[in-house]
Amino acid sequence: MAIVRATEEGIYEFVFEMVKAVPPLVWSHDAKSRNIFAVAVQYRRAKIFSLIYRLNIKNALASSVDSTGNNLLHMAGMLAPSTSLDRIAGAALQMQRELQWFQEVERIVPAMVRGHSNKEGLTPRQLFTKSHEDMMSKGEKWMKDTASSCTVVGALIATIMFAAVFTVPGGNDQTIGVPIFVNKKLFLVFIVSDALSLFSSSTSVLMFLGILTCRYAEEDFLESLPRKMIIGLSTLFFSIVTMMTTFSAALLLMLQEESWILKPIICFASIPVTLFVLMQFPLLVTMAISTYGPSIFDRKMK
Repeated sequence: MAIVRATEEGIYEFVFEMVKAVPPLVWSHDAKSRNIFAVAVQYRRAKIFSLIYRLNIKNALASSVDSTGNNLLHMAGMLAPSTSLDRIAGAALQMQRELQWFQEVERIVPAMVRGHSNKEGLTPRQLFTKSHEDMMSKGEKWMKDTASSCTVVGALIATIMFAAVFTVPGGNDQTIGVPIFVNKKLFLVFIVSDALSLFSSSTSVLMFLGILTCRYAEEDFLESLPRKMIIGLSTLFFSIVTMMTTFSAALLLMLQEESWILKPIICFASIPVTLFVLMQFPLLVTMAISTYGPSIFDRKMK
């Protein structure tokens, strides 16, 4: 039927108007006896699936079974089509989205449906685990590779910043051991930015080590691992910014009479920050929105 085809393609406006005009069309099904909401879950059409929240027959829809014994939660346990997954960057975020779908469908189905086995003898949870083995393996590898690379950078920054505080620009007064530029405002900038860079880089290293030593259960991809990655990347970015601030403040203290060099220093110091923003910041934003942003499901659909 046209409404089933529209559901597969994600044409929300058509499905909404058809169901609104002819309510019995909500019971339409495909060749495998899957209703439009089962099809919406199978093809990961969040907007169409959200229509189920305003229907008083959602329990009946959620309990329906197709010709192979799969219920609505089994549909969520199946691997999403590649067309839906390709829009999401990284296997870890793809795994997170799949878990979000499974949890959302699990929330609305009756308790008896969650333990129902299909003709292959698999419950929805068992089907999910079987279907997503490869994705989970790829997500684990992606997480570990990213964490390993960032750990090296974070550890290097922490080492440099730790050493920098003992080799302050201008040196120390040999009589009392106090830094020569201690009363300069730029020296305060140097010390504060050095300390912030050291603390933030150390935090990022700890977060990435937490990712490397994680047990990598299915539920970890939902919030635990993304949260650690968000904190790790955020603190690493902050440590790079403060490291460049420390470097610029040190040079300006030593070359304070050469004011013409100020602009080139600022420009060159901004290069690594800009590169990090271009390479990693989009991933950080995407992960933050996927983990803490608004839900892809509209439970208050009018």
